[in-house]
Amino acid sequence: MKAIVYTEYGSPDVLKLEEVEKSVPTDDEILVKVYAVSVNRSDWEGLTGKPLYARIGGLRKPSNKILGSDVAGRVEMVGRNNKDFQPGDEVFGEMGDYHGGFAEYVCTRGRSWALKPAGITFEEAAAIPQAGVIALQGIRDKGQVQPGQKVLINGAGGGGGTFAVQLAKLYGAEVTGVDNTGKMDFMRSLGADHVIDYTREDFTKNGKQYDLILDLIAHRSVFAYPRALRPNGSYFAVGGSVATFFQILLLGPWIRRTSGKNIQVLAVQRNRKDLVSITELCEAGKIVPVIDRRYPLSEVPEALRYLGEGLAKGKVVITVKSNNKA
Repeated sequence: MKAIVYTEYGSPDVLKLEEVEKSVPTDDEILVKVYAVSVNRSDWEGLTGKPLYARIGGLRKPSNKILGSDVAGRVEMVGRNNKDFQPGDEVFGEMGDYHGGFAEYVCTRGRSWALKPAGITFEEAAAIPQAGVIALQGIRDKGQVQPGQKVLINGAGGGGGTFAVQLAKLYGAEVTGVDNTGKMDFMRSLGADHVIDYTREDFTKNGKQYDLILDLIAHRSVFAYPRALRPNGSYFAVGGSVATFFQILLLGPWIRRTSGKNIQVLAVQRNRKDLVSITELCEAGKIVPVIDRRYPLSEVPEALRYLGEGLAKGKVVITVKSNNKA
Protein backbone atom coordinates (compact mmCIF):
# COMPACT_ATOMS: atom_id res chain seq x y z
CA MET A 1 0.00 0.00 0.00
CA LYS A 2 1.05 3.62 -0.44
CA ALA A 3 1.73 5.77 2.61
CA ILE A 4 3.41 9.02 3.57
CA VAL A 5 6.49 8.06 5.59
CA TYR A 6 9.04 9.95 7.66
CA THR A 7 12.12 8.67 9.52
CA GLU A 8 13.31 11.88 11.18
CA TYR A 9 11.79 14.96 12.78
CA GLY A 10 11.83 18.09 10.70
CA SER A 11 9.95 20.12 8.10
CA PRO A 12 7.41 18.70 5.63
CA ASP A 13 10.39 18.05 3.34
CA VAL A 14 11.23 14.88 5.31
CA LEU A 15 7.90 13.28 4.29
CA LYS A 16 8.01 10.80 1.41
CA LEU A 17 5.34 8.86 -0.49
CA GLU A 18 6.44 5.22 -0.37
CA GLU A 19 5.16 1.71 -0.90
CA VAL A 20 4.93 -0.04 2.46
CA GLU A 21 3.62 -3.38 3.67
CA LYS A 22 -0.16 -3.47 3.88
CA SER A 23 -1.57 -3.51 7.39
CA VAL A 24 -2.90 -6.83 8.71
CA PRO A 25 -5.48 -6.72 11.52
CA THR A 26 -5.01 -8.68 14.73
CA ASP A 27 -7.91 -10.59 16.29
CA ASP A 28 -9.02 -7.41 18.09
CA GLU A 29 -8.71 -5.05 15.12
CA ILE A 30 -10.44 -4.04 11.92
CA LEU A 31 -8.79 -3.28 8.59
CA VAL A 32 -10.11 -0.07 7.07
CA LYS A 33 -9.62 1.16 3.51
CA VAL A 34 -8.99 4.87 3.97
CA TYR A 35 -11.17 7.25 1.98
CA ALA A 36 -10.23 10.47 3.77
CA VAL A 37 -8.03 11.61 6.64
CA SER A 38 -7.85 15.08 8.15
CA VAL A 39 -4.74 16.98 9.20
CA ASN A 40 -4.43 18.04 12.84
CA ARG A 41 -2.08 20.15 14.89
CA SER A 42 -0.96 16.89 16.49
CA ASP A 43 0.38 15.82 13.06
CA TRP A 44 2.44 18.98 12.82
CA GLU A 45 3.80 18.41 16.32
CA GLY A 46 4.58 14.78 15.49
CA LEU A 47 6.38 15.87 12.33
CA THR A 48 8.54 18.56 13.94
CA GLY A 49 8.98 16.81 17.30
CA LYS A 50 7.91 20.00 19.06
CA PRO A 51 6.74 20.50 21.80
CA LEU A 52 8.79 17.85 23.57
CA TYR A 53 5.75 15.72 24.44
CA ALA A 54 5.39 15.01 20.71
CA ARG A 55 8.48 12.78 21.01
CA ILE A 56 6.94 10.36 23.49
CA GLY A 57 7.93 6.93 22.25
CA GLY A 58 10.68 8.28 20.01
CA LEU A 59 13.03 10.83 21.53
CA ARG A 60 15.58 10.99 18.71
CA LYS A 61 13.52 9.75 15.79
CA PRO A 62 9.85 8.84 15.29
CA SER A 63 8.94 5.34 16.40
CA ASN A 64 5.89 5.25 14.12
CA LYS A 65 6.78 6.35 10.61
CA ILE A 66 3.27 7.25 9.42
CA LEU A 67 1.39 10.29 10.75
CA GLY A 68 -2.36 10.93 10.51
CA SER A 69 -5.03 10.22 13.11
CA ASP A 70 -8.56 11.20 11.98
CA VAL A 71 -9.70 8.62 9.44
CA ALA A 72 -12.88 7.80 7.53
CA GLY A 73 -13.24 4.76 5.32
CA ARG A 74 -14.76 1.34 4.72
CA VAL A 75 -14.13 -1.82 6.74
CA GLU A 76 -12.48 -4.52 4.63
CA MET A 77 -11.62 -7.14 7.25
CA VAL A 78 -12.61 -7.79 10.86
CA GLY A 79 -10.58 -9.69 13.47
CA ARG A 80 -12.46 -12.55 15.07
CA ASN A 81 -12.64 -10.82 18.47
CA ASN A 82 -13.92 -7.48 17.17
CA LYS A 83 -17.71 -7.45 17.46
CA ASP A 84 -18.33 -3.76 16.80
CA PHE A 85 -18.08 -3.66 13.01
CA GLN A 86 -18.60 -5.79 9.91
CA PRO A 87 -16.95 -5.83 6.47
CA GLY A 88 -18.52 -3.13 4.33
CA ASP A 89 -19.32 -0.79 7.22
CA GLU A 90 -18.54 2.87 6.59
CA VAL A 91 -16.68 4.05 9.70
CA PHE A 92 -14.68 6.95 11.08
CA GLY A 93 -12.65 7.78 14.15
CA GLU A 94 -9.29 8.63 15.63
CA MET A 95 -6.24 6.38 15.60
CA GLY A 96 -5.28 5.40 19.14
CA ASP A 97 -1.67 6.63 18.97
CA TYR A 98 -2.24 9.57 16.59
CA HIS A 99 -0.41 7.71 13.81
CA GLY A 100 -1.03 5.56 10.75
CA GLY A 101 -3.69 7.55 8.91
CA PHE A 102 -1.74 8.95 5.95
CA ALA A 103 -1.98 5.62 4.14
CA GLU A 104 -4.31 3.61 1.94
CA TYR A 105 -5.19 1.22 4.78
CA VAL A 106 -5.18 1.35 8.59
CA CYS A 107 -5.69 -1.18 11.35
CA THR A 108 -7.41 -0.13 14.56
CA ARG A 109 -9.33 -1.61 17.46
CA GLY A 110 -11.93 1.07 16.80
CA ARG A 111 -12.97 1.44 20.42
CA SER A 112 -13.77 5.12 19.96
CA TRP A 113 -14.84 4.78 16.31
CA ALA A 114 -18.39 4.92 15.00
CA LEU A 115 -20.46 4.14 11.93
CA LYS A 116 -20.49 7.02 9.46
CA PRO A 117 -23.97 8.51 9.03
CA ALA A 118 -25.29 8.29 5.49
CA GLY A 119 -25.82 12.05 5.31
CA ILE A 120 -22.17 12.93 5.94
CA THR A 121 -19.37 12.53 3.38
CA PHE A 122 -16.15 10.69 4.16
CA GLU A 123 -14.29 14.01 4.07
CA GLU A 124 -16.68 15.59 6.56
CA ALA A 125 -16.48 12.53 8.80
CA ALA A 126 -12.67 12.66 8.80
CA ALA A 127 -12.82 16.30 9.87
CA ILE A 128 -14.80 15.57 13.04
CA PRO A 129 -13.08 13.19 15.52
CA GLN A 130 -10.21 15.03 17.22
CA ALA A 131 -11.40 18.60 16.71
CA GLY A 132 -15.06 17.88 17.39
CA VAL A 133 -14.54 15.89 20.57
CA ILE A 134 -12.10 18.49 21.96
CA ALA A 135 -14.70 21.20 21.40
CA LEU A 136 -17.53 19.12 22.85
CA GLN A 137 -15.66 18.30 26.05
CA GLY A 138 -14.26 21.81 26.42
CA ILE A 139 -17.48 23.73 25.77
CA ARG A 140 -20.25 21.38 26.91
CA ASP A 141 -18.74 19.02 29.48
CA LYS A 142 -16.00 20.94 31.29
CA GLY A 143 -17.03 24.46 30.34
CA GLN A 144 -20.74 23.80 30.97
CA VAL A 145 -21.57 26.86 28.90
CA GLN A 146 -24.88 28.55 29.68
CA PRO A 147 -26.88 31.16 27.74
CA GLY A 148 -25.54 34.67 28.18
CA GLN A 149 -22.07 33.66 29.35
CA LYS A 150 -18.98 35.19 27.80
CA VAL A 151 -16.66 32.65 26.15
CA LEU A 152 -13.25 33.24 24.58
CA ILE A 153 -11.65 30.69 22.26
CA ASN A 154 -7.96 31.12 21.54
CA GLY A 155 -7.18 29.52 18.19
CA ALA A 156 -10.78 29.91 17.05
CA GLY A 157 -9.90 29.83 13.36
CA GLY A 158 -8.35 26.37 13.44
CA GLY A 159 -9.92 22.92 13.36
CA GLY A 160 -10.94 22.59 17.00
CA GLY A 161 -11.71 26.29 17.19
CA THR A 162 -14.31 26.17 14.43
CA PHE A 163 -16.25 23.49 16.29
CA ALA A 164 -15.85 25.31 19.62
CA VAL A 165 -17.16 28.63 18.30
CA GLN A 166 -20.22 27.00 16.78
CA LEU A 167 -20.92 24.94 19.91
CA ALA A 168 -20.61 27.94 22.22
CA LYS A 169 -23.03 29.90 20.04
CA LEU A 170 -25.39 26.92 19.95
CA TYR A 171 -25.48 26.99 23.75
CA GLY A 172 -26.26 30.71 23.78
CA ALA A 173 -22.89 32.23 24.70
CA GLU A 174 -21.40 35.55 23.65
CA VAL A 175 -18.27 34.37 21.86
CA THR A 176 -14.90 36.05 21.29
CA GLY A 177 -12.54 34.38 18.82
CA VAL A 178 -8.77 34.91 18.85
CA ASP A 179 -6.50 34.11 15.91
CA ASN A 180 -4.21 35.73 13.34
CA THR A 181 -4.92 38.68 11.06
CA GLY A 182 -6.07 36.59 8.11
CA LYS A 183 -8.86 34.87 10.04
CA MET A 184 -10.88 37.81 11.39
CA ASP A 185 -13.71 37.61 8.84
CA PHE A 186 -13.63 33.82 8.94
CA MET A 187 -14.24 33.75 12.70
CA ARG A 188 -17.14 36.16 12.27
CA SER A 189 -18.61 33.85 9.63
CA LEU A 190 -18.59 31.05 12.22
CA GLY A 191 -20.71 33.18 14.52
CA ALA A 192 -18.12 34.87 16.73
CA ASP A 193 -19.57 38.06 18.22
CA HIS A 194 -16.12 39.59 18.73
CA VAL A 195 -12.71 38.84 17.22
CA ILE A 196 -9.18 39.58 18.40
CA ASP A 197 -6.06 39.60 16.24
CA TYR A 198 -3.40 38.17 18.55
CA THR A 199 -0.65 39.94 16.57
CA ARG A 200 -2.10 43.28 17.72
CA GLU A 201 -3.82 42.59 21.03
CA ASP A 202 -3.21 40.35 24.05
CA PHE A 203 -6.54 39.12 25.42
CA THR A 204 -5.01 38.73 28.89
CA LYS A 205 -4.09 42.44 29.02
CA ASN A 206 -7.07 44.29 27.52
CA GLY A 207 -9.11 44.35 30.74
CA LYS A 208 -11.93 42.15 29.45
CA GLN A 209 -13.03 39.06 31.36
CA TYR A 210 -14.80 35.84 30.44
CA ASP A 211 -16.72 33.04 32.10
CA LEU A 212 -14.81 30.46 30.06
CA ILE A 213 -11.58 30.46 28.08
CA LEU A 214 -10.78 27.48 25.87
CA ASP A 215 -7.14 27.77 24.81
CA LEU A 216 -6.03 25.61 21.89
CA ILE A 217 -2.54 27.16 21.70
CA ALA A 218 -1.56 28.05 25.28
CA HIS A 219 1.85 29.67 25.61
CA ARG A 220 1.58 32.46 28.20
CA SER A 221 2.54 32.45 31.85
CA VAL A 222 -0.07 30.77 34.04
CA PHE A 223 -0.42 34.04 35.95
CA ALA A 224 -1.71 35.85 32.84
CA TYR A 225 -4.92 33.88 32.52
CA PRO A 226 -6.70 34.75 35.79
CA ARG A 227 -6.71 38.41 34.68
CA ALA A 228 -8.98 37.45 31.79
CA LEU A 229 -11.42 35.43 33.91
CA ARG A 230 -14.51 36.59 35.72
CA PRO A 231 -14.96 35.53 39.37
CA ASN A 232 -15.45 31.74 39.39
CA GLY A 233 -14.49 31.62 35.72
CA SER A 234 -12.69 28.67 34.12
CA TYR A 235 -9.70 28.37 31.80
CA PHE A 236 -8.86 25.13 29.99
CA ALA A 237 -5.67 24.60 27.98
CA VAL A 238 -5.84 21.97 25.24
CA GLY A 239 -2.65 22.48 23.25
CA GLY A 240 0.45 24.61 23.59
CA SER A 241 3.86 24.75 25.19
CA VAL A 242 5.24 22.27 27.70
CA ALA A 243 6.28 25.16 29.96
CA THR A 244 2.73 26.52 30.14
CA PHE A 245 1.24 23.08 30.75
CA PHE A 246 3.75 22.43 33.54
CA GLN A 247 2.92 25.76 35.18
CA ILE A 248 -0.82 25.04 35.00
CA LEU A 249 -0.42 21.58 36.51
CA LEU A 250 1.85 22.89 39.26
CA LEU A 251 0.23 26.22 40.10
CA GLY A 252 -3.35 25.83 38.87
CA PRO A 253 -4.61 24.32 42.15
CA TRP A 254 -3.02 27.18 44.16
CA ILE A 255 -4.59 29.80 41.88
CA ARG A 256 -7.96 28.12 42.29
CA ARG A 257 -7.68 28.13 46.10
CA THR A 258 -6.55 31.75 46.34
CA SER A 259 -8.67 33.37 43.62
CA GLY A 260 -11.59 31.01 43.00
CA LYS A 261 -10.66 30.95 39.32
CA ASN A 262 -10.28 27.54 37.72
CA ILE A 263 -7.06 27.08 35.70
CA GLN A 264 -6.68 23.57 34.26
CA VAL A 265 -5.36 21.44 31.43
CA LEU A 266 -8.20 19.79 29.51
CA ALA A 267 -7.42 16.07 29.37
CA VAL A 268 -9.51 15.00 26.40
CA GLN A 269 -11.04 11.54 26.70
CA ARG A 270 -11.59 9.86 23.35
CA ASN A 271 -14.80 7.83 23.32
CA ARG A 272 -17.51 6.70 20.93
CA LYS A 273 -20.35 8.41 22.80
CA ASP A 274 -18.91 11.92 22.37
CA LEU A 275 -17.93 11.25 18.77
CA VAL A 276 -21.50 10.24 18.02
CA SER A 277 -22.89 13.27 19.91
CA ILE A 278 -20.89 15.87 17.96
CA THR A 279 -21.57 14.02 14.69
CA GLU A 280 -25.33 14.05 15.33
CA LEU A 281 -25.13 17.84 15.66
CA CYS A 282 -23.30 17.96 12.32
CA GLU A 283 -25.83 15.67 10.65
CA ALA A 284 -28.66 17.88 11.95
CA GLY A 285 -26.98 20.96 10.48
CA LYS A 286 -26.46 22.62 13.86
CA ILE A 287 -22.67 22.35 13.52
CA VAL A 288 -20.78 22.44 10.21
CA PRO A 289 -17.41 20.68 9.73
CA VAL A 290 -15.56 23.48 7.94
CA ILE A 291 -13.11 22.16 5.34
CA ASP A 292 -10.70 24.76 4.01
CA ARG A 293 -8.63 22.71 1.56
CA ARG A 294 -8.43 19.19 0.17
CA TYR A 295 -5.26 17.45 -0.99
CA PRO A 296 -4.47 14.03 -2.46
CA LEU A 297 -2.32 11.60 -0.44
CA SER A 298 0.80 12.53 -2.42
CA GLU A 299 0.47 16.16 -1.29
CA VAL A 300 0.41 15.56 2.48
CA PRO A 301 3.67 17.58 2.80
CA GLU A 302 1.97 20.61 1.22
CA ALA A 303 -1.10 20.14 3.43
CA LEU A 304 1.01 20.01 6.58
CA ARG A 305 3.02 23.04 5.51
CA TYR A 306 -0.21 25.00 5.00
CA LEU A 307 -1.42 23.99 8.46
CA GLY A 308 1.94 24.63 10.12
CA GLU A 309 2.13 28.15 8.74
CA GLY A 310 -1.14 28.97 10.52
CA LEU A 311 -3.06 29.55 7.29
CA ALA A 312 -5.74 26.88 7.60
CA LYS A 313 -9.26 28.17 8.23
CA GLY A 314 -10.91 25.15 9.77
CA LYS A 315 -9.88 21.68 8.66
CA VAL A 316 -7.51 20.43 5.96
CA VAL A 317 -8.47 17.02 4.55
CA ILE A 318 -6.53 14.42 2.57
CA THR A 319 -8.66 12.53 0.06
CA VAL A 320 -7.14 9.06 -0.29
CA LYS A 321 -9.89 7.38 -2.32
CA SER A 322 -11.87 9.35 -4.90
CA ASN A 323 -15.28 7.79 -4.12
CA ASN A 324 -16.17 10.26 -1.40
CA LYS A 325 -19.94 10.40 -1.61
CA ALA A 326 -22.19 10.61 1.44
